[in-house]
Amino acid sequence: MQKIKHLRKRIDQLDEQILQSLSERAEICRSIGLVKEKNVLPIQDLPRENTVYAHIREKAADLGLDPSHVEAIYHQIVGMCSAVQDSKKVRNETEVEN
Repeated sequence: MQKIKHLRKRIDQLDEQILQSLSERAEICRSIGLVKEKNVLPIQDLPRENTVYAHIREKAADLGLDPSHVEAIYHQIVGMCSAVQDSKKVRNETEVEN
C-alpha cells in the first residue's frame, strides 16, 4: 500500500505541473487574443490548430501514448484557449484586472 500511496503522490505532483502549464498556456493565449483583437484577426486559426494537432499526434506516438486520445485532450485545451482569446472575454478580464 505504501508503494501505491507514493505513486499516487507522484501523480498528484504531475497533476499540479499540468495545471501550472495550462495556466501559463492560457495566459499566453490571452496575450495572443489581445494582439488578434488589436489587429482585427479571427480567433480561430485552423492551419495553426491543424499544425498543433499533427505535432501532438506525432509526439504522443513517440512517447508511447495513443495519439487519438492525446489529440482529444488537445481539442479541449485548444477550445479553452480559444475561449480565453474571445475578444469580449479578453476585454472584460483585462478591465477587471485593472
